[in-house]
Amino acid sequence: MASVTPSYDRDGEHIGWQVAVRKRGFPAQYKTFRTKAEAMGWAAVTESEMVRGVFVQRTESEQTTLNDLLCRYSKEVLPTLKGGYREQSRIKALQAGLGAYSLASLNSSLIAKYRDSRLSTISEKTGRLVSAQTVKHELGLLQRAMKMAAIEWGIALPGGIPTAMVKKPSLPSARDRRLVDDEEERLLAACAEARNAWLRPVIIFAIETAMRAGEILEKWELDKETGNQEKKGVGLQWSDVDLKKRTAHLPKTKNGDARTVPLSRRAVATLEALPRNLDGRVFGVTYEGIHQSYVRACRRAGITGLTFHDLRHEATSRLFEKGLNPMQVAAITGHKTLQMLKRYTHLRAEDLAKLLG
Repeated sequence: MASVTPSYDRDGEHIGWQVAVRKRGFPAQYKTFRTKAEAMGWAAVTESEMVRGVFVQRTESEQTTLNDLLCRYSKEVLPTLKGGYREQSRIKALQAGLGAYSLASLNSSLIAKYRDSRLSTISEKTGRLVSAQTVKHELGLLQRAMKMAAIEWGIALPGGIPTAMVKKPSLPSARDRRLVDDEEERLLAACAEARNAWLRPVIIFAIETAMRAGEILEKWELDKETGNQEKKGVGLQWSDVDLKKRTAHLPKTKNGDARTVPLSRRAVATLEALPRNLDGRVFGVTYEGIHQSYVRACRRAGITGLTFHDLRHEATSRLFEKGLNPMQVAAITGHKTLQMLKRYTHLRAEDLAKLLG
């Protein structure tokens, strides 16, 4: 049964109405309202939910703001994730837009408004509109944090996880740039003319293995808070290469899982021709050192619109064209789902026609 009693302040002034709902099998519920009608309405809804077996304890979700949740997620979860530092900018954006709301008050309408607002915001970093991919990552982070709150931290969300009901921004079509005609020969010829002697073997190795730039080369990134360059990847190490077995082991990858990449004969020949660095790196150059050389080589070769990451697209597609099945290709490239793999795979119709006989 619910009881509604007047509530007074220290001076004896009437300030509202306190409700107490007590029902066997449920924790007692208390709440104060300004009017008696609001108090009785809340009591009726709460009792009805208890009777129907759909009652959810709201106290903690009402007292926890999204800002509180994201701070906890940042401290307890991000340090355990590979590349978790990338989530900090997304957390700041979510806190700025939705941080003041309690978890109980967050709904799909508020999140949809946040999505639309972000898509019309100019990024301080790029000077352009915030991309749909960026907003999708932010909503994904919000969903993971709220799921953690509900499942691991025991914070009941009365309306469930609202992000599941919000339409994600439409992404632009996946890049389908591949090497065409004699572009590979022209590119490698231009690389051979480069001052950077590492450029040509790096390009060949990328095409042969489908490895990411950060898996091949040492990589550095600017820490916005400190203004210092920080090493984010050590690149491929000789200690992880077995030329006899024709494998390269990657103990740390972007998705957090280790994997071992099989090496083609061309990849092995490329490695065998390299000088050995005293620091253990296979390629004695950073990604930053390769990038500008690569851009200039493409310019000399008359090749436009081909990014370094497109070489991973090219390599992945060639694996399928050689007849490997999706599971085999995923084991090489490190993609976790077929949908992710599909975005990097662009098969030529003429090559598929040859397989048909």
